[in-house]
Amino acid sequence: MVRSCLEASLKKTQLDYVDLYIIHFPMALQYLKYVLLIWEGFMAQTLRDGSVTKYANMTVVKPLKWMILFQPGAKLFPRDEHGNLLVDPVNLCDTWEAMEKCKDAGLAKSIGVSNFNRRQLEMILNKPGLKYKPVCNQVECHVYLNQSKMLEYCKSKDITLVAYCTLGSSRDPLWVDQSSPVLLEDPVLCTMAKKYKQTPALVALRYLLQRGIVTLARSFNEKRIKDMMQVFEFQLTSEDMKVIDGLNRNLRYNSGD
Repeated sequence: MVRSCLEASLKKTQLDYVDLYIIHFPMALQYLKYVLLIWEGFMAQTLRDGSVTKYANMTVVKPLKWMILFQPGAKLFPRDEHGNLLVDPVNLCDTWEAMEKCKDAGLAKSIGVSNFNRRQLEMILNKPGLKYKPVCNQVECHVYLNQSKMLEYCKSKDITLVAYCTLGSSRDPLWVDQSSPVLLEDPVLCTMAKKYKQTPALVALRYLLQRGIVTLARSFNEKRIKDMMQVFEFQLTSEDMKVIDGLNRNLRYNSGD
């Protein structure tokens, strides 16, 4: 599955290799072929049309996503009668060995993981016969979930911490509790933004960058994309970094529930 899925993606994107191939989640959900085919068919059509930007508009993608998730009989995250996720008992170390083979075959320049905790990382790092350790661990990380312990551990193992949900979240009701606080409305961030003549979003991103975290921030708005480049035009003081440290709530927007 590991290599065949990568080869299928390479074929669709007409690439010889990817720069980074990651294990997205430290457990395997039951494989539902008909759901994947719906999504892959959409992606293949996008690539054939050469019109990725046409589908990048969220107002277009949204209905497609709901169609995929809620077609009769199709569930992206299958659950049992008690509401528990249905998973396949796949050994993480076996999966990692398959990842290593993809790198050896030249299909991926680097391999990494995502959403792993320390124990799961140690399973890989302590695996007998380990050839390549993960180059990164991609996790939810933002002002309200600063991942200080994970960052410290990853640095000690020379693993790059990559942050997603860096601005909180898109607040999609499918994933996010609508009663959760809106990160970009935090009064401390807003006050600091005025001090630096920047936006709360840029202050939140700058905070992560100054801690040595690779920061992912997504937007489909051309102006916002250009504005994000201003994150390299200023620097937070050590005092302000400590103030933002104090905003941590260990709050996850993407709880996985």
